[in-house]
Amino acid sequence: MVVLVVLLLALFPRMAQEAHTVKCRVQYLHHPLHKYHQPGDFIIGGIASHGTFIFSSASFSEEPPPALSEELAVVPKGYQHILALAFAVKEINENPHILPNLTLGFHIYDSYIIAIKTYHATMLLLSTLEKFLPNYICDTQNNLTAVIGGLDSQTSLHVATILDIYKIPQLIYGPTPVMNTKIPGQPFYQMAPAESHQFAGILSLLLHFRWTWIGVAVVDNDNGERFIQKVLPLFSNRGICFAFVETIPKFSFLAEGYTLMQQGAKIHDIVMGSKANVVVAYGEASTTIFLRWLPYLSMLGRTKTNTKGKVWISTAQVEFISVAFQRDWDATIFNGAITFRIHSNDLPGFHQYVEGRNPFNAEGDDFIWDFWQNAFGCVFPHHVLDEVVGDICTGMENLENLHASLFEMTVQGQSYSIYNAVFAMAHALHTMSLAIHKHSQMVSRGRQKLQKQPFWQLHHFLRGVSFNNSAGDTVSFNQNGEVISTLDVINWVISSNQSFHRVKIGRMDPEAPPDQAFTLHEDAITWHGWFNQVRPLSVCTENCHAGSRKKVKEGEPFCCYDCIPCPEGKISNQEDMSDCDKCSDKDYPSKNQDACIPKDISFLSYEEPLGISLVCFSLSFSLITALVLGTFVKHHDTPIVIANNRNLTYTLLISLLLCFLCALLFLGQPEKVTCLLRQTTFGIIFSVAVSCVLAKTITVVLAFMATKPGSRMRRWVGKGLANTIVLCCSFVQAGICIVWLATFPPFPDVDSYSVAKEIILECNEGSVMMFYVVLSYMGFLAIISFIVAFLARKLPDSFNEAKFISFSMLVFCSVWLSFIPSYLSTKGKYMVAVEIFSILASGAGLLGCIFSPKCYIIVFRPQLNNREQLMRKKN
Repeated sequence: MVVLVVLLLALFPRMAQEAHTVKCRVQYLHHPLHKYHQPGDFIIGGIASHGTFIFSSASFSEEPPPALSEELAVVPKGYQHILALAFAVKEINENPHILPNLTLGFHIYDSYIIAIKTYHATMLLLSTLEKFLPNYICDTQNNLTAVIGGLDSQTSLHVATILDIYKIPQLIYGPTPVMNTKIPGQPFYQMAPAESHQFAGILSLLLHFRWTWIGVAVVDNDNGERFIQKVLPLFSNRGICFAFVETIPKFSFLAEGYTLMQQGAKIHDIVMGSKANVVVAYGEASTTIFLRWLPYLSMLGRTKTNTKGKVWISTAQVEFISVAFQRDWDATIFNGAITFRIHSNDLPGFHQYVEGRNPFNAEGDDFIWDFWQNAFGCVFPHHVLDEVVGDICTGMENLENLHASLFEMTVQGQSYSIYNAVFAMAHALHTMSLAIHKHSQMVSRGRQKLQKQPFWQLHHFLRGVSFNNSAGDTVSFNQNGEVISTLDVINWVISSNQSFHRVKIGRMDPEAPPDQAFTLHEDAITWHGWFNQVRPLSVCTENCHAGSRKKVKEGEPFCCYDCIPCPEGKISNQEDMSDCDKCSDKDYPSKNQDACIPKDISFLSYEEPLGISLVCFSLSFSLITALVLGTFVKHHDTPIVIANNRNLTYTLLISLLLCFLCALLFLGQPEKVTCLLRQTTFGIIFSVAVSCVLAKTITVVLAFMATKPGSRMRRWVGKGLANTIVLCCSFVQAGICIVWLATFPPFPDVDSYSVAKEIILECNEGSVMMFYVVLSYMGFLAIISFIVAFLARKLPDSFNEAKFISFSMLVFCSVWLSFIPSYLSTKGKYMVAVEIFSILASGAGLLGCIFSPKCYIIVFRPQLNNREQLMRKKN
């Protein structure tokens, strides 16, 4: 209804005064309780928020009575905003370089944080002084050039609704109102950086400290709803979860007071009972007034919740303020809070200006009387109708003695914005006046033209404003009408005696590169005493340490999870990983599964103990074989050597010697040549050795069969048969190896999987089937030799080798039958060691079983190595 009345008034035609001023006889009873006027050629309007009335909302059924000062609850700190505007106007009027020969004045009214009062104050700015006749010129017209205000988004919205009709610029120092139909050219300018920069700063702060489980308290208005709908999802996308989202009730004193206290008690219990140690408060200037009630409202709750320390994070709109009766209340709930503040510096002369101010020298200032009484808890006798109760104000009280929540001598963020807003308007007017003077011959005419200029044209000059203020900061607007400025990150420090200090701990620079926009000095932060100066944690679940991963609990936010160990073969090298990663083929997981360790390169080398042992055995057996061969060569004419097929024996010994030496091909890092040669060389040489044994066995059998009368076997007995057997059997194996090399040749390979902690350098056989074909063929020859020797073991001959060959073949077969399961069950270099051991063991078995009896006779019993002894045994 108020808005409708305002719009109707605005539609009346404005009547211009042509010849003389019309005297209007209008009686208007509802004069503003507080105003502050200073005359000037151009008037800047101010909408302050000095306090609010403690009465119920209007019923609109009857005309409300005039407001009384006794019904006013003053917020003393709001008076600094009024002083900042007055101080800025004073400096401009004293500066000959800005608006020379022109003066600025101001009209300041209070919104009382009530819609009807805000509309009233705005219409007063547009009306003739002391008259409430919108669109009519009575007496002297106010040259209203711009309006500065308001403190909260709702007040700014109410002011903008009216000023939009007249296109008068509005400079807002509070949060931007939510405009339902915002169009280009909307007549307000934001004296603070866009809120999106504050939100980005809060998110950076949360991510810096890894606070992923937080509480949220938002003001109950359109801005709060916008914060929930648009900002919280952005936080969620970056891994932030919300323990609770509570609405801060609108600031009220009398209406629904008990309900308000119950809501406060509920919020207190939720905040203090939550596991979240961080609470993000998106509110307005009066938010701290409500929050200071929380420790006292808790006693209204059904359950008594102990007050715990919390880290409060707030936007720049939230100021440390209180009403008069809260002056002595405990404020340690805010100790350690981190807030974002519009960048500000000390203004030269402001402290002295405030210090010298008192109710008796502030001409035209109606605000100072109630401010002084509420700030100092005293009364001025001439301002009280009833009997004076309490201390009497002298006007000489010291402002510096006031608590910081009531008043501060240094200019703060919002007051700094008001100061800059006044100067921005002055510079825009100055630029506009210069443009007019170019087309005017006389200064007086130019002055008159400037005063008659429609001030909607001021928008053009205001958008292009850029200047350095007295503190040295540059003030200018971007294309969206938002001031270009940084944000200070402030730490609130409240000591046990309730003294309050602000400590700058960082900054948010929207113009800097994204990775440098947010800076923080963590060491400068003072935390709430509850945390014992240890960085607070605010997580739903303790961090999952490296070596484990997160498993989200069903039905819980994604920040609430269980920590489970990584599966075997995977690692997580950071905290709170959603999944475990597999190490590369060259690495393996550590014992705690928190790192990938490079695998050791593994192959059977000559330097390691196992390799050295095998080399020693190989060379030892080779030396023994060479000695045996030398012994046989030395005694080649003796009966025992001749009787056992001398040439076949030499061939067998040489092949055994080569078998022992070929074991060395399996040692060392696999190369292409060694991989090609080692299995084929071993297969062919061993086939020659086994073929020699088979030839010796067959020769013995045929020799005894040929002694029988009329036997046809005599034609088969001789050296030719033995050589044929050796060559044929060896050629078959050689043919198999040639096919192997031609089709699937062995090659050097890397095995990263068989052994977890090692990379095995090995020879890939190319075709496992061909490898087992070679072994099978050797086994086939060995079995044939064993069978033939076993059948010939009882043949009568002093030098019959059948028994020894049978035993040697039994050893040979046993070794290689054991080799297969052993080879398949081992990995890496131990597979090679098993094969070398099998080669050495089987070769040693042949050497020992077949030649040790002969060497014993040749070396130790030479008397038995003669023809007579042989013939005597035959007889």
